Amino acid sequence: MNAEQKELATKSKIELESSGRFKQPIVTEIKPATTFYPAEAEHQQFYKTNPAYYKTDRKASGRDEFIRHHWE
Repeated sequence: MNAEQKELATKSKIELESSGRFKQPIVTEIKPATTFYPAEAEHQQFYKTNPAYYKTDRKASGRDEFIRHHWE
C-alpha cells in the first residue's frame, strides 16, 4: 500500500531467506497493492458455514503438515 509496507515486506523476506528455514529460494514477489475485491457472501466465513467440507479440504491440502514441518 505504501513505501513503509514495501520496506517491511522486503526486510521480512530477506530475513526469512537468510534464516535457512527453506531449502529453495523464496520467489514471492513484493508488488504494489491493487484493487481488492472481497469474495461473494457465500464464501465469507466458509469454515463456519461448511465446517465438514472445510476440514476435509484443509486436510487434503497438506497445509497443516507444511506448517508443522517449517514453522514449529
